[in-house]
Amino acid sequence: MTTKIIQTTSVEETMDLGKKLGKVVEKGTTLCLTGDLGTGKTHFAKGFAEGLGITEIITSPTFTIVNEYHSGRLPLYHFDVYRIHDADEILQIGFEEYVYGQGVTLIEWADMIESILPDAFLQVKIEKTPEENQRKITVYSYGQEHPFLEDLI
Repeated sequence: MTTKIIQTTSVEETMDLGKKLGKVVEKGTTLCLTGDLGTGKTHFAKGFAEGLGITEIITSPTFTIVNEYHSGRLPLYHFDVYRIHDADEILQIGFEEYVYGQGVTLIEWADMIESILPDAFLQVKIEKTPEENQRKITVYSYGQEHPFLEDLI
């Protein structure tokens, strides 16, 4: 398992980290974002989408569960499972087709559906620190190595 820990000191730095990852991520990657409310998961997702070259406006799919974006170098399937009560709800909307499809899947609140996550994924854990805009971002690679993580910082 590869682990990287990065400190960001602003929303822009958090988005830039997402952008760097979006530029190098490979087809079939599932990115699992975890962290409390207000830690910056959606800002990270916006940067990630920008790194993929996506031109559409990125919004958190809190009520729609998934937003699809197809304007980048890879399709992005952006999930927000905060309002999900049971992992079966996600399976019913075709979760596996997204995860094992031709794009990249990004899941906000991924810890709420751990039982159905693929065997290999990247976890991005975002934590607040005592400093107002500072974040501790830990990136873990599960199930397979991602060589591009070495160049993330």
